[in-house]
Amino acid sequence: MEEFGYIRRNYEELVGELSEIARRASVPNPLLVSVTKSGSDDELIALVKAGAKHLGENRPGEVLRRSQLLSSLGLVHCMHEIGTLQRNKVKLIAESAYMIHSVDSYQLAKDISRHAEKHGRKIPVLLEVNSAKEPQKSGIIPSEVEPLLNEILSLEGISVSGLMTMGPVTNSEEEIRPYFRLTKKLFDELHAKYGFGQTPTLSMGMSDSYATAIEEGATLVRIGRKLFRK
Repeated sequence: MEEFGYIRRNYEELVGELSEIARRASVPNPLLVSVTKSGSDDELIALVKAGAKHLGENRPGEVLRRSQLLSSLGLVHCMHEIGTLQRNKVKLIAESAYMIHSVDSYQLAKDISRHAEKHGRKIPVLLEVNSAKEPQKSGIIPSEVEPLLNEILSLEGISVSGLMTMGPVTNSEEEIRPYFRLTKKLFDELHAKYGFGQTPTLSMGMSDSYATAIEEGATLVRIGRKLFRK
């Protein structure tokens, strides 16, 4: 794995950068979910050996395959399903997904719960918030988040751990800041009212916006491209 030394370097530099951003903002260090879709299997293995535990994939088939690959090598990992999830793909990840980030309907939540129960599991999920109310994007507009949360709280096979938002696509971190701030306010209100379990999770920020997301209270960031640069 010596040829993948850049993976360890990138990972360690990113972890240090996230810690420094959090220190300057006087907030706890966020959980890093390393998005691995742009890396090869060998790069994935090198990344886990470098210390990455939480991994994100947006394709259910890859969540299953790569989780099985890492398990076969005895490598401890937590695989997150981070992409838009079709209901007919839930069964592929019901046993291997550590967390599902993109629940935006009762029917999807119900399907996840049903398949999780078949495996004796209770899967942590995040409700996806369409914070900018963009019609072309998936997710729930902010005013509909609490009604959906109320609907799915009784499902036995899932636990709602918090919220996720991507925010609008923009080259300006300052333009995205209000949407992160809005989602953090909603997260705090719902957590105070309902509780988001032992590990309340607010997933905001990706490769282009993680610094702003951390400053605005993200407890989890999803970053991929920086990890695989040579």
